[in-house]
Amino acid sequence: MLDATDYTPRLQTQYRDTIRAAMKEEFSYKNDMQIPRLDKIVLNMGVGEATSDTKKVRSAAEDLAQIAGQKVVVTKAKNSIAGFKLRELMPIGVKVTLRRDRMYEFLDRLVTVALPRVRDFRGVNPKSFDGRGNYAMGLKEHIVFPEINFDKIEQVWGMDIVICTTAQTDAEAKALLKHFNLPFTA
Repeated sequence: MLDATDYTPRLQTQYRDTIRAAMKEEFSYKNDMQIPRLDKIVLNMGVGEATSDTKKVRSAAEDLAQIAGQKVVVTKAKNSIAGFKLRELMPIGVKVTLRRDRMYEFLDRLVTVALPRVRDFRGVNPKSFDGRGNYAMGLKEHIVFPEINFDKIEQVWGMDIVICTTAQTDAEAKALLKHFNLPFTA
């Protein structure tokens, strides 16, 4: 029987066994601590309709909690904007930060299950790096994740996914994410 302490995610094992060696050879790092690794993955859902109906934030929070597998944080408005009927401290979205095992599990599900289910998917934009080794992408529909029961959702939400790495440059981060099989367009 498998003990919970013996379990390591598939991508984490792959990183430890093959990706680290490939990255060290490709960029000729002198020290193993220079090899880039995944730091965290941040998931964010902005709920614009929350100004008129606060139940929408609760619905989005439940959906994001199912996708992430952990508790979410409700984000609140920092200041009031009359044109958007937005008051200070009004809930306007939800976010969650994944680290360690949950981060690797999420990336695995994103690459192998969710992205292939996106309609007309041709790959992710290779130019969405921020210059410091972090990659940001957006999904138009959160229902591509298998944890979401399509019949029970109230509304389809878009979501932002930010993959933070310890890479110093975009080229290093792109190589790392390519080794994790993130499908970049040509």
